[in-house]
Amino acid sequence: MGACIVGWAHTPFGRLDGQDLENLIATAAAGALQHAGIAGDAVDGVWLGNLNGGFVPEIFTSSLVLQADDGLRWKPAVRLENACASGAAAVFAALDAIEAGRVRVALVVGAEKMTAISGAAVTEVLANCSYVKEEAAMGMSFPGIFAGMAAQYFERHGDRSATLARIAAKNHASGVHNPWAQMRKDLGFEFCNTVSERNPMVAAPLRKTDCSLVSDGAAALVIVHESLAGRFPRAVGWRGRAQVNDFLPMSRRDAVGFEGPRRAWQQALAAAGTKVDDLAFAEVHDCFTIAELLAYEAMGLAPAGQGARVVDDGTVFPGGRLPVNPSGGLKAKGHPIGATGVSMHVLAAMQLCGEAGGIQVAQAAADGALGGVFNMGGSAVANYVSVLRRVG
Repeated sequence: MGACIVGWAHTPFGRLDGQDLENLIATAAAGALQHAGIAGDAVDGVWLGNLNGGFVPEIFTSSLVLQADDGLRWKPAVRLENACASGAAAVFAALDAIEAGRVRVALVVGAEKMTAISGAAVTEVLANCSYVKEEAAMGMSFPGIFAGMAAQYFERHGDRSATLARIAAKNHASGVHNPWAQMRKDLGFEFCNTVSERNPMVAAPLRKTDCSLVSDGAAALVIVHESLAGRFPRAVGWRGRAQVNDFLPMSRRDAVGFEGPRRAWQQALAAAGTKVDDLAFAEVHDCFTIAELLAYEAMGLAPAGQGARVVDDGTVFPGGRLPVNPSGGLKAKGHPIGATGVSMHVLAAMQLCGEAGGIQVAQAAADGALGGVFNMGGSAVANYVSVLRRVG
């Protein structure tokens, strides 16, 4: 039994001072129901992706989704947390329920309110998504963790600082055309490649432009059993999907090997009966530019240590053979933790339906086109990959 996306909604991402977490959740949920053309009483279950961890006082948030529509009252609702992959965790839990025959119509929301606390406090909350006793408790933050991964990669394969700058510049250029993006400014390669007062070194070798943004925002999906897809004007289904979790302690694995993402991609593509070269585009988890570079290799676009090739030859750029992050990625779009995985699926569905506006990838709207989504929690610990295709 399969499932299809039949409606979606996406708030702007950024510093949204006038909106609290409840408002973000309700706005996205109501928008997705309206887009699908259904009322809350048609929904069988609700899944919310939300990290929190101290961003806001609210801990018990699953029933905040019910604020979107009184018809959602009495529906089972649950909150999912899997670090930066909390959104995909909510999507996959809803899919499991549909495929098990427990529900036929699911409402999935991802949301985060990050900017109500200081930058230092945000860094501390996120650091606690690591293996605390060996990492956060030792003073490591996620910029430091991914900087360490970049340094290891450079030691093995040569300095790729310029490649990381090209990835940042690519995503910022794409973000200009994304109306939901937090940063809609083309920064250019030279700015991203140069350490300056406006682009300081955050944790060597990563500069500010190598790091994703602190963001508020929400996104939502209506997902139905495939037998109901014909009732809706659009439907995007899963050809394959996979979730792979690795050890949490970095001391127990080769983080630069990105083995969890690699296995997730391999399993999802195998389930879809396809290969990476068949994808029309991909939205991947570029929490830091080194993560996008490693994702190219995990996907199979390039051998280990040679991800720079697909940057240099234009493969991953708009107009290339396989554009990566046409939305601008987390780098430009923003990264409200719980919303990210849901947002990726929303944007992929838009692409496959030819409804992505200024960020539309031409080949994504073709009949039979496939799109890839990769959402990651922690330092390649929780890894989710979806292979999607329009079915109606």
